[in-house]
Amino acid sequence: MTQFGKVAVLFGGHSAEREVSLRSGAAVLAGLQRAGVDAHGIDTQGYPLAQLKEEGFERAFIVVHGRGGEDGTLQGALEHLGVPYTGSRVLGAALAMDKIRTKQVWKTMGLPTADFRVVHKDQFKATDAAELLAQFDGPVFVKPANEGSSIGMTKATDAATLTAAVAEAFKFDAEVLIERFIDGDEYTVSILGEQALPAIRLRTTHDFYDYSAKYQSGDTEYLCPCGLSDADEQALGALSVAAFTAVAASGWGRVDLMQDKAGQWWLLEVNTVPGMTETSLVPKSAKVAGLSFEQLVVAVLEQAY
Repeated sequence: MTQFGKVAVLFGGHSAEREVSLRSGAAVLAGLQRAGVDAHGIDTQGYPLAQLKEEGFERAFIVVHGRGGEDGTLQGALEHLGVPYTGSRVLGAALAMDKIRTKQVWKTMGLPTADFRVVHKDQFKATDAAELLAQFDGPVFVKPANEGSSIGMTKATDAATLTAAVAEAFKFDAEVLIERFIDGDEYTVSILGEQALPAIRLRTTHDFYDYSAKYQSGDTEYLCPCGLSDADEQALGALSVAAFTAVAASGWGRVDLMQDKAGQWWLLEVNTVPGMTETSLVPKSAKVAGLSFEQLVVAVLEQAY
């Protein structure tokens, strides 16, 4: 493990996902240390990144979720400093963080993603809600363009709930995505290198896999193996890798999808710095693939160049 030198595990930050990132960072730090890596934890909130070089760090493991860590800004700063880091480069991180641009790329490339509209904070009026909803064939999801962990995301079924949902999303972002609701099962596929790990099917009693279902509810089920046939799982993995690489993501991450009642797959989003507690989705999938948590974090660190 001496090949890695002194490693900074970067976590925390200032985004709405800070608390999740603190937990992920603590788990990654402990996993690397158990594996014999000279790893040190750093909360990036208020930390001058130039100190990384001054303190002799040779690599960085990024576990900062959301803005300031998953959007290309931290990646750009590390490149400027000449510190190798884990995960996607600047373009992949910035593009994948933006749900709207991600869907535009997928649509252009012919990859399956649900119909959507974009509304802007300085243009949207409550009187627009009914007309917007009429463009879809049922309920919609409203999402801030640049948030993760389902923060600010709401299901809307009529003009009143759509107006309220958009107002809530505008608290987090000036651009908001309105997306056709997919009635079906949600899946997630973890990516390590250029390979898809075993898919996970998510089952929750909530309307959708929201923040509470992810981090607070005790009844969310994670099915891995997910119950698909070998052929269907291979097809799902291939689609996920294609969606991941389409937005220039690399290294490791996660692709979220829905399968509707007719069996059609629909891409939702890409996470380039997904949750990494020992019970998060990527470690769950890696475990089924035969990788311990320690092996997983070392495999991710090996890609820091």
